[in-house]
Amino acid sequence: MSGANPNKKPFPWRSAGALFFFFGALIGFASGVTVSERPEVSASSLLTQAYYSLSLFVVGGVDLGTPQGGPFVARALVWVAYFGAPILTASTLIGAMLKAMAPQSWKLRRLRDHVIVVGAGELSLSYMRVLRAHNPRLSVVVVAREMPEQSVIDEFEQGLGAKLVIGDITHEFFLRQLQVERALKILFLSDNSLRSYEAASILLSMVPGIGERIVIHCVRLRFMRAMENTHVANSCETFNTYHLAAAGLVRDHLIQQFRETREKDVVIIAGFGRFGQTILEELQRNAQNELATVAIIERDAHRRILVAEEQMAFTRDYHRKVYEGDISHPEVWQRMRAEIEHKPDGENVVFVLGTGLEEDNLRTALWIRRNYPKALVVARSSRESKFAAEVAAEHDFISISINQLVEENIPSSWIKLGA
Repeated sequence: MSGANPNKKPFPWRSAGALFFFFGALIGFASGVTVSERPEVSASSLLTQAYYSLSLFVVGGVDLGTPQGGPFVARALVWVAYFGAPILTASTLIGAMLKAMAPQSWKLRRLRDHVIVVGAGELSLSYMRVLRAHNPRLSVVVVAREMPEQSVIDEFEQGLGAKLVIGDITHEFFLRQLQVERALKILFLSDNSLRSYEAASILLSMVPGIGERIVIHCVRLRFMRAMENTHVANSCETFNTYHLAAAGLVRDHLIQQFRETREKDVVIIAGFGRFGQTILEELQRNAQNELATVAIIERDAHRRILVAEEQMAFTRDYHRKVYEGDISHPEVWQRMRAEIEHKPDGENVVFVLGTGLEEDNLRTALWIRRNYPKALVVARSSRESKFAAEVAAEHDFISISINQLVEENIPSSWIKLGA
């Protein structure tokens, strides 16, 4: 894409100008230039001359009088500082006042070749961390609907170098303020899927061909699948965080396990919410021939199975077992162990503990490891946990977090921009 290189750091003209005017005046005074109201300046100490040079930024040359004597070049430097220093100070003060009166408009001025991230939650933070690892200087605008906590603002603006603004992404006027037609990428990463689709629809009507630059995060899989044949979905890229996480887990951990076992594997998915459903979907897509049995454990398993069957096709190439109950209840595991044929040591068994109860996942992983010493055990957490990682390393199972899997599997087309 054409335009200025976003990786090029802008030159600090204001700071360079301040240094030039200060040292220009200091060199002039040190070279013998004096002033009509303070003739002793040229004979003063360097520290005194530095003080008078700094005073030019506050009162100009009003208290000093006109430059006199000394070499022509030195006198010219002092004259330049006489005019430049107060002008620089005045422009800085005026800019600060304008920024204070209209801080958001100030942030959005002269945007070009930038990235727009809608949403100020965990997903946006994860994306920003990955983006900055690959593209530390790219201009990024983060849009929040309401003012977040100060710590969140500081993390985006100071820690990740983004501009955070407040606005309604479904208002065309605000979208135009964001200079959307000049953006390299627009990512809707908030938790309000309907508003994201609405804003994308407005953008498609505003800027022809912008759809290829739009990415929409849809929180609910059911809604995303229902919308997949709409104009917005066909024009833009849509995704769900659990899809990214599940695809990474299956590709990086489970496929390797299947290749190492000679017999087909038994996969137990404990927790059949969005994460569990997407894991099964990825398994059917990428490892269908490696599956002997898939067991699903969930408190309201039958209802969730019915919901999943509306949206995805279950293949008949493997046996499916459904156990309704809590993973903390021993009876569930006893029934499963009695009904599913597998090696006693668990050599061809994979356990994915993907419930939303992180403590239960961790505790159950330890229990499974004692009963199935050769099984592959994966325990899920929402955020990366140092403690869970230490326990997993000590007891030979895998601890994964949704955030970690998402960050590891963000497509390169979202982060390698402006090249």
